[in-house]
Amino acid sequence: MAFASFDRKTTGAPLAEINMVPLIDVMLVLLVIFIVTAPLLTHAVKLELPRATSREHPPVPVKIDFVIDAQGLRYWNGERVGREEAAQRFQAAGHQPVQPEVHLRADQDATYRHVAETLADASRAGLSKVGFVSQPEAR
Repeated sequence: MAFASFDRKTTGAPLAEINMVPLIDVMLVLLVIFIVTAPLLTHAVKLELPRATSREHPPVPVKIDFVIDAQGLRYWNGERVGREEAAQRFQAAGHQPVQPEVHLRADQDATYRHVAETLADASRAGLSKVGFVSQPEAR
């Protein structure tokens, strides 16, 4: 608000002030509207949605139990085979899309020559997942 002044120099000058009261009133009304409507916008329904994956599960590799007994006899998943037949089966397994795992069980009295021949045949066939199976020591 402008009040009268006794200064003669400024009496004829125009008033250059902005009236802030209407602006403050509008801002307060907007603030109240936002405070009232904000909780209404955040209302949600609680749902337990199922979870799914879009990844493709890799195929599980086949397990081959290969046993060498004390006499040097070879067994492919419990079936007795000779060295030549075992090498052919290793070749067939090496061409599969998923490389099988070979679990090699050798008797402690078996000669190392039989174990080395089996490892060489598996390696020539391209099989690299060969594991040795043993029994834990008794305590």
